[in-house]
Order: sequence, then C-alpha cells, then structure tokens
Amino acid sequence: MQLYNNLSAKERAELIEKAGKERLTISFYKYAKIGNTEIFRNHMFLAWDQQEVLGRIYVANEGINAQLSIPAENFDAFKNHLDTITFLENVRLNVAIEHDNFAFLKLKVKVRHKIVADGLNDDSFDVTNKGVHVNAEKFNELIEDPDTVLVDMRNHYESEIGHFKNAITPDVDTFRESLDLIEEDLREHKEDKKLVMYCTGGIRCEKASAYYKHKGFKNVFQLEGGIINYVRQIEAEGIENKFIGKNFVFDQRRSERISDDVIANCHQCGEPADLHTNCANAACHLLFIQCDSCKEKMENCCSSNCMEINRLPYEEQKALRKGQGNSNDIFKKGRADHLPYKKDLRNIFEILKK
Repeated sequence: MQLYNNLSAKERAELIEKAGKERLTISFYKYAKIGNTEIFRNHMFLAWDQQEVLGRIYVANEGINAQLSIPAENFDAFKNHLDTITFLENVRLNVAIEHDNFAFLKLKVKVRHKIVADGLNDDSFDVTNKGVHVNAEKFNELIEDPDTVLVDMRNHYESEIGHFKNAITPDVDTFRESLDLIEEDLREHKEDKKLVMYCTGGIRCEKASAYYKHKGFKNVFQLEGGIINYVRQIEAEGIENKFIGKNFVFDQRRSERISDDVIANCHQCGEPADLHTNCANAACHLLFIQCDSCKEKMENCCSSNCMEINRLPYEEQKALRKGQGNSNDIFKKGRADHLPYKKDLRNIFEILKK
C-alpha cells in the first residue's frame, strides 16, 4: 500500500506536460472533530492519489486544510468522494481565479497539531462561537461604514502586494502574531466599532472571529470564503471590486491578479513591482519582490553574495551547504537587511487616529 510520493517534482512536471490535461487549483477547509488522524490521512491519500490530486493538505484533530490541484475531468469524482465524508459533504470549494497546471507537483497529506498555526489554547474559549459570515455585497456595504474597522488577517508579505481599500494591514510575519496585536490596538473599540476581517480563503478568520468575540468584541464579521470567493462573487454578480492589487497564494503561482493596480515595489531597486520570487541560491531561498530588470541583473538572486554562490558548480554549492542548515533568511519573507526597499505597512493605531 503506497502512502507516499514516488516521483520527484521534475518527473511529475514532465508527466503533467505530457498528459496535456487542464488542471484546476482548489482550496478548502473545515473545522471538525477528527478522531484518528493517521487513519483519516491515509484514507485521503489513497483516494486522492488515484484521482491524480496534487497539493498540500494538513489534517489535525480540529479539521482539515487543503490546497490542491486536480485534472478538471476528475473534479466531479473528487467532489463525490468529499460528499461521502459526513463533515465534508457540500463543503465550499474555493476554485482559483487563475490556474496553473504546475501549481503543485506532489501530493502531501500531513498530520499536524493544528490546521493553522494560531498559538491559541482552544480549550480556553468557544471556537464555535464565530463572527457573522457576510457575502461580497454585504462586505462592500460594511467596509464603507465609518463605524467599521477593516482588518487584513494575513501576513505582511501577502498584504504588501494587494489588499482591500482602507484595510489595516498588520506588519506581522505570522498569523499568531496578529491576534494579540490587533486585540491590543483595538481594545478601546470593542463595543463602538464593527470589526470586519478577511483573509485568503476564510480559514484564519474562522478562528480569529471566535477569539475576538471571546475577548469582548461585540460586532464581529468575516468575509465568507475570503478573497478568493469574493472575487468570484463580484465577477458573477457585477459587484464593485474593492480589492486593489494581487492576492497572494501559497503555491507555485505565488499570486492571482485581482486589479490592474501595482501597489508594491521591487525590494532591490524600488520600482513598482508585485511579483514574488525565491532567491536562486538554494542555501538562501529568500522570498522577496523582484522586478524584471533586477531579475536579469541579479540573476534571480537577492544579493551579490548569493549571485556569486549560485554561479558555482552544483557540487561546490552543495559542499558549502553541508552541515549549515537553512539560512534564517528563508523565514524572513522580504525582511532581509540587504533588501533596501521594503514597503512600510500601516500600523493599526495610525489608521484609527485619522
């Protein structure tokens, strides 16, 4: 019984190209009680491997969080399989706006402590007492209300390339950092303001809304299905788009363009740019924004030092990395000191003072 990948990313990419099938990029999540996570994980892997599903799926006692791609011709079979699982029946599937056949190149179904790293003790509050879910039309109405505080629950490198107009974009590296920061900065507005939140697909807001209600916020709302579902709704219903820029996504596509606005800058030269890349030096792999000009000049590297290393023969690079582990820059997401142009994201307190 095979419960793991036996093909490299390169081999899988070659198979995808040879097959010539259109693939759909999909994400979904569901908070639910899962008893034996290992058995559930194995069941999902076996079923999805047969359907040519590729992606990154996290399973925990609290539920499932999935980002994946599948041949379009297998979509109905995939949906039918989900419907056979009680808590996943009719689960909302967020289908990407832009597809890439190579968005995922392996099927990874992993058992985790949590499906999103939030750092919260779920036993300390009622995680089912969530905020009010709103559709795109109601969301647009709420964010125009002067008594609304709109908060982006994503990380700085996500909101840097795109966010809703007038949104507070906390300058944080992780979701868990944003929870206490927002609660502290908005402590005086727990009763007189409407707290409206959004994220990529909705999963971060599910837990955050319950947490903030537990912390005393009286009027808590969240965008149903996140940015992905919002864009589908505005296109289908002719609703005004309030999102500017691109939506960051966690696969090989990096982002989906929502509006023509370019609101970020190249981290190396400062020119308008909103395309994330990873440093070509495998020992660095820093995620940062790089324009086409700098990409050519710097050979897809974040620094001259990385460029020199990347020019070395592969075996020499490998020898240099031996025993070194990953550079800390891999976790900085555009914050490395040698990148001179980084957008200063707005502080919550500064927004409220206006």
